[in-house]
Amino acid sequence: MATSLLVLLDDLASALDDVALLTKLAARKTAGVLGDDLAVNAEQVTGLAATRELPVVWAVFKGSLLNKLILVPAALLLSLLAPWAINPVLMAGGLYLCFEGAEKLVHAYRRHRSGGPHAMPESSPHAPTNGDLAALEQARIRGAIRTDFVLSAEIVVITLGSVAGVAFPTQILVLAIVALLMTVGVYGLVAGIVKLDDLGLALSRLPGDQAAPWRWLGRRLVGAAPVLMRGLAVLGTLAMFLVGGGILAHGLPGLEHGLGWLIGLLPGFPGGALLPTLFGHALIGVLAGLLALATVHWWHRRQPASH
Repeated sequence: MATSLLVLLDDLASALDDVALLTKLAARKTAGVLGDDLAVNAEQVTGLAATRELPVVWAVFKGSLLNKLILVPAALLLSLLAPWAINPVLMAGGLYLCFEGAEKLVHAYRRHRSGGPHAMPESSPHAPTNGDLAALEQARIRGAIRTDFVLSAEIVVITLGSVAGVAFPTQILVLAIVALLMTVGVYGLVAGIVKLDDLGLALSRLPGDQAAPWRWLGRRLVGAAPVLMRGLAVLGTLAMFLVGGGILAHGLPGLEHGLGWLIGLLPGFPGGALLPTLFGHALIGVLAGLLALATVHWWHRRQPASH
């Protein structure tokens, strides 16, 4: 009896070691998508009232957890029943990311043409009402959850690929741990980033001579926060094109081969082919997104004529 218990505990310890090792490997492989996920989600709360930033992050966090609860079992089921369908589903998500990025580019261009980044939309010539702000907040939350769904799908698929050769229970454990760690990590960092200015303000108000260095740091944080948020807004849009374009490039063998051939014609770059590859993925993402956006607008324009 005692021997059987020791063998069971040894097997359990070995299984947990395997899970920890595979989780670390999967986390390393998904680190690039995680960085894009962070930039995209931090960008979603830019422009909101300070009192509404954390509630919006919390709402998106809950939506992200729901996404993982849907995606993890769906990916496991799909890998068992129809593994050929994973790539087309992922490519559809990549195209959606490109579409979202193209929408942001077009809206930014229109804001610039209509009077700069602070200009109000033509349909809202007066100050926005509470109803307008609530509608904007809900739209941001829905958009962030949709975008998170696509990014989470890529994280889940990458993780699934890294544990493809292990036992099914181990796959479930690794997927669940990676999904939970990624969600908590991303939205914890997003919450910290959006409240950076509040931290700086609190530090800048500390009394006493001993707190002078902290007050200096607080003032610098307050000054840096708007620049950081604007930078994240740009990085968030760029990340959509990089991730979406990368998914499309990897999903279409001819496209990936053509991109590799073009990169081979270029002179050497510091860091090898990484920079040209990223540029190529971003360019593919922009072109695919603009094409998808034009197609959607064309479809909407012709709808009234068909009735």
